[in-house]
Amino acid sequence: MYTLLAILFTTATPNAASLQANDLKAIDGEWVYVEDRTPGRTLEQISPPMGSTFTLKVEEGAVILVWGHGGGKGNVRVSLDGTPTEIPGTTPGEVARYKGVWKDGAFTYEVVYVRTQSATPGTFIKREFRPTKEGLIVRSNLGTGSELGPVALYQHPQDIPMPTPAKATITDVSWISGAWVGSRGTGGAISFEERWSPPKGGSMLATSRTVNRDRLSAFEFLRIVERDGGLVYIAQPNGAAPTEFILSELTGKRAVFDNPRHDYPKRIIYELTAEGGLTATIGYIKGGTPRKFEFKKES
Repeated sequence: MYTLLAILFTTATPNAASLQANDLKAIDGEWVYVEDRTPGRTLEQISPPMGSTFTLKVEEGAVILVWGHGGGKGNVRVSLDGTPTEIPGTTPGEVARYKGVWKDGAFTYEVVYVRTQSATPGTFIKREFRPTKEGLIVRSNLGTGSELGPVALYQHPQDIPMPTPAKATITDVSWISGAWVGSRGTGGAISFEERWSPPKGGSMLATSRTVNRDRLSAFEFLRIVERDGGLVYIAQPNGAAPTEFILSELTGKRAVFDNPRHDYPKRIIYELTAEGGLTATIGYIKGGTPRKFEFKKES
């Protein structure tokens, strides 16, 4: 580890003035996870190598890590002339030391968490961002020590194609209507519910609530509305701005809503079970470990 640190902070970097400005500018902006390209992963192992979305801002001689880079430290200025940037870490007595370089058509930054009361360095993070015609190829050392391992494609939201809408009317999903309740955890400590109105005026409305040990932990306003011959699912968790998901598949009593431009979830699936229950599943469009909520109709 000490040898690695010595390499990180003593290796010479190119002068910022010699950078190919147009190439570096290609990493600027908001980026959204599209697909995992790590070789050998199973469907369950598929996941982004860092956050599902992040933003970079390029300025002369530096790259600003605006948000989405972990550690809760937004707007970190990473110089490209070899000068480390130090900011307080996530725990008291800790310093996060950033260092970046633009080399061979890629921006790489490294973070070492140094504990001021200990001679032993803490967590080491390394990420590489390579602009291509497809988008941004991101590699990370996530779970692999000092070497770059997991790799994925990210794109600007506006460059990610939305799904082809499935033809449907609001009555086609009338089976979602009703008061649905469920629970999980030891002794059902966490309860959740969705209360959907019947179809009317080309729409269905719902409220959702999650209670953890008798305390409200989350709520949501939900809508399914007709639009352009299809259906759109609109979610507002905890009263946030609305996010839209397009109905991309409707098979019997199974409805799939997608938004590949969203960070997470990208897919929401409702399905009526043979026993008359309702499941709601959220996750990525491909792979990963989806989260499933199982409901029963309130008696």
